[in-house]
Formats: sequence, C-alpha cells, structure tokens
Amino acid sequence: MPRGNEIFKVGDTDLGQFADLGQLHERRWQWLEQAVGPAVALPTEYPDGYHVPQHRHSRSQLLHALVGVVLVTTRHGRWMVPPDHAMWIPAGTEHSVEMLGDVSMRSVYVMPDAIAGLPHGLRVVGITDLMHSLIVESEKLPQGAELEGRGGLIMSLLLHEIPNLPERPLGLPFPSDPKLAALCRRFVAAPSPHATIDEWADIVGMSRRSFTRAFHRQTGLSLSTWRQQACLFAALPRLADGEPITRVAFDLGYDSVPAFITMFKRMLGASPRGYMRGSRDKIRVSNG
Repeated sequence: MPRGNEIFKVGDTDLGQFADLGQLHERRWQWLEQAVGPAVALPTEYPDGYHVPQHRHSRSQLLHALVGVVLVTTRHGRWMVPPDHAMWIPAGTEHSVEMLGDVSMRSVYVMPDAIAGLPHGLRVVGITDLMHSLIVESEKLPQGAELEGRGGLIMSLLLHEIPNLPERPLGLPFPSDPKLAALCRRFVAAPSPHATIDEWADIVGMSRRSFTRAFHRQTGLSLSTWRQQACLFAALPRLADGEPITRVAFDLGYDSVPAFITMFKRMLGASPRGYMRGSRDKIRVSNG
C-alpha cells in the first residue's frame, strides 16, 4: 500500500503506475483510513477538467486550491474554491470535485475530534498568510504518523488556526424544491444580475412572499445574495484565466464595469484586479 505523500500526484508521471486515476484515488482513500495522527497533509496536481467522482472519507478535509479553481458539489449545493481559499468538508460528507483549469491542490485531512471548535458545516474560507505558510510546511513533513518536535508544533498550530479562518460567500446552496432547483440550474448556466423575485415567483406559480420565504428557508440566502454568488461562480474562473474584466462584466449582463466591480468588492473585499493580483503574489511566494 502507498506510503507517504510522494505518490499522490495526478499527472503524466503517475499514469504508468495505475490502470486509471480512479484506482489512484481508491488507494489514497484506503491509505487515509489507516493513517494515524490528528492531521495528514497531502499535495495533489490535477489537469484541467479532471473530475473526482462522489466519495466520502472518515476525516474532515481542508481543501486548499493553491493554483487553479475547484468546484465542489454535494447534495446541499455547490462551492467554488478559487486560489487563496479553501473549503472545509466535514467528515462523512458525500462530495465530488471538478478542476477548472490546471489545479495545484493542498489538502489537510483532519480527524473529527482533533481539537475543539472545528467547523460543523460546509464552508469556503479565506486562507490567511499564516495558514498558507503552515500548509506549505506541513506537506513536507512525514505523513500518517504521530509527529513530535517542530513537526508536531506545525500541525498543532495548523489545527488551531482552522476555526479562525474567515468564511467567504462562495457557497451556492440549491433549494430542495425541484422547481426552485431547476430555476437555479438555469441561472447558473446563464447568470444575469437582472433576475427578479417577481419573475421567479411567477415561473413557479408562487406569490412573492411565499417564494421569498421558501427560497430563504431552503438555501439560507436571499435571492439577491444567491444571484450575486452565482455571478461570482461564473466570473472567477474566467478572471483566473486572464480574461479582461470588461468582457466578463458585460457577458454576465452587468450594465457597467463599475457595477460589476462594486458587487465583486462587496462579496470578496477587493476589486477583481486586486483580488487576482493578491492570489498570484501568494503563489509566487510559495514557489520561491
């Protein structure tokens, strides 16, 4: 059975070792189930478009996209994980993962009872400079064993930083009602900032008040907030690929670039250009 973290790299050098990438992942998950220690850190490189099928593991996962954008899907909805972010996936959660562009992933697998205060639900979080450095250092350590000394201190601090990571509005929960979910799927396929509550309520044959209550009850979000997050889902991969902000804004139906930038800053705390530049700077530091 594979040992350590060196074999968990999906790329040309690994394809000769396994009949297919699914076999590689099966061996990885089997190894994780037997590993000891409160946390295990593993790096993985994925090609554009690769899809990890639905699965679950007994450890919680902090999935960090060092390079590239990742889309995580569960029965509760979808979550976008761009560079400089991570997703917390609680133990036992069924999920699949899709790579939007070439992805350099760093995952930390955490025992559910490793420390008190770990998040209970799915969430996307911002990666602080401290956590970024801890993740980069942790992958260099021996994996699957109890660590002492410097290694033990690094993993202990990493675990204690997880509850302090700031949550980001990059989740896109889908309603449980089939008619509402169908509306959401159509919107994700062609997002626009101009969708209104009245239009959606009319389509599903509900009053405005009933629609508003049902949508918020099933997603935890207002339609306005959900719509903005869906637009971010569409924008981030394109911005990460270097597309001009103007083209992305108008393709998404915004009347002006400033309107798009205002929405972006309100949701992520920085302009599109500043946000992407900060992510690239962090990648250069980690590679240096």
